[in-house]
Amino acid sequence: MSNNAPHPAPEQLALYQSDYCPFCVQVRIAMQELGLELEIRDTTRQPEHRRELIAGGGRGTVPCLRIDHTDGDTEWMYESADIIDYLRTHFG
Repeated sequence: MSNNAPHPAPEQLALYQSDYCPFCVQVRIAMQELGLELEIRDTTRQPEHRRELIAGGGRGTVPCLRIDHTDGDTEWMYESADIIDYLRTHFG
């Protein structure tokens, strides 16, 4: 893409993360490179986001990409490499 302005993703996406997690940093760098602006849910600063993550995804590990598909299904993707591949495949 030649346009550097961030654009919203067509699916509802949220990244559960922590500022100091190196794997989270890698995902945020990929988002920036792709011009993606996703909702960021910091599990360290906002304990309610950590509770959501554990309740929905089953683990408190970050990074985790919550993907709310248009058909109503919710997917929880935990591995940074998988998250980056997903973002590049769908928005690259």
